[in-house]
Amino acid sequence: MRRYVIFILLGPFIGGFLLLIASSVSAGFWRPPITEELGKLFKVFFLALPYSYLFGFIPAAMTGAVDDILFHIRSIGPNLRLVLTGAFGFVTTLVLYGTMEGGSGLLLSTLYGLVGLVPATLSSWLSRPKSHEKPLATT
Repeated sequence: MRRYVIFILLGPFIGGFLLLIASSVSAGFWRPPITEELGKLFKVFFLALPYSYLFGFIPAAMTGAVDDILFHIRSIGPNLRLVLTGAFGFVTTLVLYGTMEGGSGLLLSTLYGLVGLVPATLSSWLSRPKSHEKPLATT
């Protein structure tokens, strides 16, 4: 249960911030000097935060479920689980958000993929079990 709480609380917060940055880059608003625009960036982020949780709740819970399933497979170690959960987050957000924008390219694909990769990997790392916990599956 702790795993799902971590994913649901942390995922939309970090993902929403990274999505705001990725959308700003794709729209062409991210230009030097950046320091003048940081106040506006954080204001928009905190105004959009309820929507990040509204629309990010289910994807975060799904990513937590994938991480939970991978945890219960004995042959998958903690480092591989971290990588696979991050890859799942990367691919799903790349498909969901990357196809919605008009632009394309390596930079935008990477930015939209990072929107899912970073929260998924960080949440998976934070939800790692203590040393005495073991997976329930025997296969």
